[in-house]
Amino acid sequence: MSELLASSADDVAVTGLTSSGPGRLVSGPFVVSRPYLNFRIHGGDFEYKTCLNVVVDGRIVRIETGRGTEQPHAASLDLTEWLGQQAYVEIVDDAGDLGSVSVSDIVLSSAPAVTGPELAPLYREALRPQFHFTARQWAMRRLNPAEREEGWLNDLNGLVFHDGEYHLFAQRWNKCWIHAVSNDLVRWTELEPAFFEESLETGVQSGSCVVDVDNTSGLGEPGGTAPMVAFWSRNDNRSQCVSYSLDRGRTWTHYAGNPIMDLPERDPMVFRDHRRSQWVMVLYGDERYQLLRSDDLLDWESLGSSISDSFECPDFFELTIDGTDSTDGTDESRWVLVRGDGRYSIGSFDGQNFVEETSQLQVDGGPHFYATQSWAAGTGIAPRRVQVAWMRGGRYPNMPFNQQVSIPCDLTLHRTADGLRMYRKPVPELDSLERNRHSWPARTLSPSSPWRIGTAWPLLRITCDVSIPADGELTLDICGTRVTATSGDIAVLEGKQPTITTVRKLDIIVDTTSVEVFANDGEAALTACVRPGRFELTLTAAGAECTVDHLDVIELESSWPQA
Repeated sequence: MSELLASSADDVAVTGLTSSGPGRLVSGPFVVSRPYLNFRIHGGDFEYKTCLNVVVDGRIVRIETGRGTEQPHAASLDLTEWLGQQAYVEIVDDAGDLGSVSVSDIVLSSAPAVTGPELAPLYREALRPQFHFTARQWAMRRLNPAEREEGWLNDLNGLVFHDGEYHLFAQRWNKCWIHAVSNDLVRWTELEPAFFEESLETGVQSGSCVVDVDNTSGLGEPGGTAPMVAFWSRNDNRSQCVSYSLDRGRTWTHYAGNPIMDLPERDPMVFRDHRRSQWVMVLYGDERYQLLRSDDLLDWESLGSSISDSFECPDFFELTIDGTDSTDGTDESRWVLVRGDGRYSIGSFDGQNFVEETSQLQVDGGPHFYATQSWAAGTGIAPRRVQVAWMRGGRYPNMPFNQQVSIPCDLTLHRTADGLRMYRKPVPELDSLERNRHSWPARTLSPSSPWRIGTAWPLLRITCDVSIPADGELTLDICGTRVTATSGDIAVLEGKQPTITTVRKLDIIVDTTSVEVFANDGEAALTACVRPGRFELTLTAAGAECTVDHLDVIELESSWPQA
């Protein structure tokens, strides 16, 4: 906020604040008769803890914190959306020794006391990805949100599929679990955060979520909805805790018996081991994953085994090997362990020990691929497995959001000349965003003849078959980002990934601030955050002639509602 404006002669004071409990002052109800609430404030920068709240119909609709300032400064909240409705003001000073807040001179006004940044409508901001999930702000209005602030997201948490609904949880850096739901993995509805830390600065770190269909935990009600049970770690990196929901994830309760364990370190990943009818937890600590078991999700015991050379945010699941016989229900499968950096290994799991059959391999070589998690999208021993990642490190200057999530990808296991490998391919549900398709027949490109294709649309999917000689290179300049392919690898920005077989097929997905590249139906993948550039596509050969066949440039629609 910047320039201070003169107060209006018809300002209406908001007075009569009274205590409603420790650290809380509440005004009497008033009608929002003017579009702005002006006041002076200073103090701590803790959303919901050192702040002024405007409450309408029982819901906090606007928040302003002290912004970490020592001197009173003018602030304004735009209440235009609630003109004519009844509201009240609440001042919260609940940070204890970590800070306080002071508020004065609260008035309703026809003009703002300070001018601030003009925000575009939600999901229509200039740099907002249009089909990659990003977090929204609920009551705050601030640009460039940082860790812990509304609009930020990082690690994926507890992805779970239940009752036809995909639940996506993500970190707001140790402050709360962001929550969104979808029926198709493409169009998301963000709900208000599932749950916050128990008290300020205690932390609610990454973890996982399960649906306790048989109510083994006893947290559910007889005949009621199956509990959704979330596992997470406090800031002390020892306290392993539980929160649960009895209404399909709409409201959550911190378990009264927290912590359920005092055991280093964090990121508890829990899953149902159907073959042995037990719950298993993979817990990160001391650069290894510890394995534990439970019958009721609340009482845990060590399996006496661990997995070394592992770091953060584990994901562990069983996958059927593609092409194995399923006629007798005994598909051949293996277990896959994915580390926080996206590296995975394949092996066997007998309910106690994971025995690796491969070295650590990279499923995505892009520069912005981290903290993956996956949905078990179905039932049974080895259901469909869909993976997403935090696209760590993107830059979105002067936007009311920060960071994004990669597009959902199906994971499959394949036998190759190099042994078992996991492929990663965009989910077919993404096809529902197709708007227009432009196609070209085969063309051979010589090094001196670039192929320029005009496009005036920023959301694209580019697919083609290619033939690239051993001494050749094909470059696609897409809206200012360069993607290259040789006969044996793909690259974007500083990320590079070899393929298992000769590069023959490319699938490139372009959003407002990202490019994701896939080769040979998922043999190799790259995830990258980019800055938007010119709406154009140019294909160039280098070193030798390259052939491009079945080139499709598909314009995609936004997955967000457009008012």
